[in-house]
Amino acid sequence: MRAAVLHETGQDKLDVLDDVEAVGFGPGKVRIRIRATGLCHSDVSAMTGVLPQPAPFVPGHEGAGEILDAGDGVTHVKPGDRVLVCWLPPCGQCPACRRGQPQLCLAGFMNAGTPNFKRPQGDVFGFAGTGTFAEEVVVDGACAVPIPDDVPFDIAALIGCGVTTGLGAAVNTADVAAGSSVAVIGCGGVGIAAIQGARLKGAAEIVAVDPVASRREAALTFGATQAVAPDELPDARQRVTAGEGFDYVFEVVGKSATARTAYEMTRRGGTLCVVGAGAMDDPVQFTMFELFFDEKRILPSLYGGGDVLQSYERAIALWRAGRIDLENMITHRVALGEINEALDKMRSGTALRTCVEI
Repeated sequence: MRAAVLHETGQDKLDVLDDVEAVGFGPGKVRIRIRATGLCHSDVSAMTGVLPQPAPFVPGHEGAGEILDAGDGVTHVKPGDRVLVCWLPPCGQCPACRRGQPQLCLAGFMNAGTPNFKRPQGDVFGFAGTGTFAEEVVVDGACAVPIPDDVPFDIAALIGCGVTTGLGAAVNTADVAAGSSVAVIGCGGVGIAAIQGARLKGAAEIVAVDPVASRREAALTFGATQAVAPDELPDARQRVTAGEGFDYVFEVVGKSATARTAYEMTRRGGTLCVVGAGAMDDPVQFTMFELFFDEKRILPSLYGGGDVLQSYERAIALWRAGRIDLENMITHRVALGEINEALDKMRSGTALRTCVEI
């Protein structure tokens, strides 16, 4: 089958090959025919080594498709069922799951260390234990979440990561208050979802911050009340909050510099929500005095900060009701063989979300 493979960490191009085989099928596993997958910035971060991932590997973790086969013990799906791929499925048994924090379950991360593809030259891993830049993938049964027939594969793929992450950061983690002021730093797919979440929660002012003009323009169509370049953010803080700072600031870039800026843009007693996936060797600094004196809440948000299965259902319900716009988040569509062009669009910032149709 065909799949896009990164041979070594640090390479900027993927090699689309037809000699890849999805392996590992057996009890508790499912084989999925991928129909659509989103290109998420985390895929690029894994390619560069910002996020740890053994190589060679097939990127992609935001996918949807059809069940081809279900192993013994898998009873919630059967061949022919339409599913989205959950890259971090809760096990339901670990301490994190039992105390109501299934997004912190580590069971899914264990899959990242087991190859789920192979080529004649040897084993190939799947990013985050999945690897949806492929025609087929074998994953744990819990990774296959059924979707209703009226949800297109491309919409389901977005819900599988970017939408759930950004929407959940605003709705679950930060729990944005009605009438509040919000700034979102970084307006790719996840940032746009966070903007839509803040709008849903009733934020009065939502300032979108991004260096790319096309993304700023797009943010205004998804609920931002104004959009500024990064160097214009201090002026926006003065206009919107009389210099006090925003009630909520979402950092959706994953860099210490933007996290520090986000902290400074947050009012005393306000909330900084860290959504961007950053590097292990990129520390951010705060003084002990400012942490004590400013009483700002720093809330990291992983995968939307809540029960992902409930978050999927909520996103579908909101999409059906027209309360969130997912179709227009997909700004580009490509075939698997055009994946490198899609990567270039993501790096340049010209794409919000690219759907790879497989």
